[in-house]
Amino acid sequence: MINISLREKGEGQLEGIIVKAISGFFYVKTDGHIYRCKARGRFKKENLTPLVGDWVIFYLINGKEGVIEEILPRQSQLVRPAIVNVQQAVFLFSVKDPPANLMLLDRLLVIAESNRLDCVICFNKIDLVKEEEVIPLTDIYKSIGYQVILTSALKGTGIDQVRNCLKDKMSVIAGPSGSGKSALLNRVEKGLGLKVGPISAKTRRGKQTTRHVELLTLSFGGLVADSPGFSQVDFLDFSKEELPYYFPEIAREGEKCKFKGCLHEQEPFCNVKEGVNRGEIALSRYQNYLNFLKEIKERERRY
Repeated sequence: MINISLREKGEGQLEGIIVKAISGFFYVKTDGHIYRCKARGRFKKENLTPLVGDWVIFYLINGKEGVIEEILPRQSQLVRPAIVNVQQAVFLFSVKDPPANLMLLDRLLVIAESNRLDCVICFNKIDLVKEEEVIPLTDIYKSIGYQVILTSALKGTGIDQVRNCLKDKMSVIAGPSGSGKSALLNRVEKGLGLKVGPISAKTRRGKQTTRHVELLTLSFGGLVADSPGFSQVDFLDFSKEELPYYFPEIAREGEKCKFKGCLHEQEPFCNVKEGVNRGEIALSRYQNYLNFLKEIKERERRY
């Protein structure tokens, strides 16, 4: 349960959560009120930037504005979208217009796993395809252990399931432009009025309508961040040896490899490669793992 109640920390000091950051101003919510705040100059000297999701100590300089004095310890941090302290990442991909980019999905899952976040996968726009077209896609991720929800923002399919997974948690919804993030949130929470963009008739891809990350309060409990769409995310801060642990099915099968430290690439007696041959690990997932491994190796060589 997320409690954003007014909490006095000292004479004139309050505690709240940053729900939006625009042009150097941070909008801090506490006890149902939102205050526009500036950050102390020392944060810049300390190379520390307040981010959406930060719990902060601030004091008021008038009835509507304040100054952030302290950023409380963070529990998690994502670079893209730039948000902290989320408990859960909901990755929304359309099955058509545009089609699901599984490499981007797997990349996002790796980043979430490295931050120890719970992950939920939503495949949206299922009204545009036949059921048998979606089953192979959902089976890949359900077999790993991820929760998969099939939705249609247009027809309202799966909305109750989405509400249940967001209830009483701090979540971020992320995915490519045109996947239907804003449209889905408008269905989940009546009255949000988030702008929804059209799909290009030429490219069958969406145009970005969300310009910044913002935490939205849900009437049934919880906070959810709508985030700008994107098509590429870079890996940061982990090594090639860590990568296998962020693919849950590869981590499980990798425990049975003959050689310790096996990267499941060219090593002999690799149980992961055998798992791919047996059909127990999806070929698309393994291929993306190898692509990511190559990318991390190239980055390590540069540095």
